[in-house]
Amino acid sequence: MKIIVAIKQVPERDAQVRIDAAGKWIEEADVQFAMNESDAYALEEALQLKEKHGGEVVVLSAGPERVGTTIREAMAKGADRAIHVEADNLHELDSLSAARLLAEAIRPESADLVLTGLQSDDLGLGQTGVILAELLGLPHASLILTVQKTEGGLTVKRELENGWFQNIELPLPAVLTIQSGGNKLRYATLMGIKRAKTKEVRRVAASELGAAPAALAILESIALPQKQRSTQILPGSAKEAAAALVEKLKFEVRVL
Repeated sequence: MKIIVAIKQVPERDAQVRIDAAGKWIEEADVQFAMNESDAYALEEALQLKEKHGGEVVVLSAGPERVGTTIREAMAKGADRAIHVEADNLHELDSLSAARLLAEAIRPESADLVLTGLQSDDLGLGQTGVILAELLGLPHASLILTVQKTEGGLTVKRELENGWFQNIELPLPAVLTIQSGGNKLRYATLMGIKRAKTKEVRRVAASELGAAPAALAILESIALPQKQRSTQILPGSAKEAAAALVEKLKFEVRVL
């Protein structure tokens, strides 16, 4: 079974970001980058499938030269080889344009299964994997927690709302978008880090893939969220105030 895992390099979650002079992206020199969280779970799912059923795991990532560190991390964890689509302007591409690049890189591989994370931690659109499936003409399922190989294809467990789950069957080849938390992520071992240095990384320029790089949706500007403090006095008895506080935490702050 050949599995391709699309991974994205994103700013670390606790990074202190500044908006660049153009107001359209962040100052990348100021932040550290890491593998997108749900993509890391997609990689773990692929590695477990390989351990059970054999085959090959190929990681695919688009971005500038710095993406190489995330690719090497994936190979240190167990991926067999990698494809690096060199694109310095990845943040300028919309979901369709990015998916077109990935699709053109995937087609020659004739993969049995393509895994992506549910969404990226930086933009959070949750669209690229779904569009990728459409471009490749493959069946797709999203919000996947676990994947099991069957004689006829796959059985997957999807996370729905309010604690509900759905088990469905899909034929192969297919595209799945993986939800965070389905597995326990592994660490790269010292031996894995050494082996990663000898594994193949095929680099291909975005212009060589023939996919139109022009974005249909354009990000005009970004801004940091405004911080403000306010004090509210909840009236009534202690019981009434506690009930009102719970309502605010649920529906306004959304932490419950």
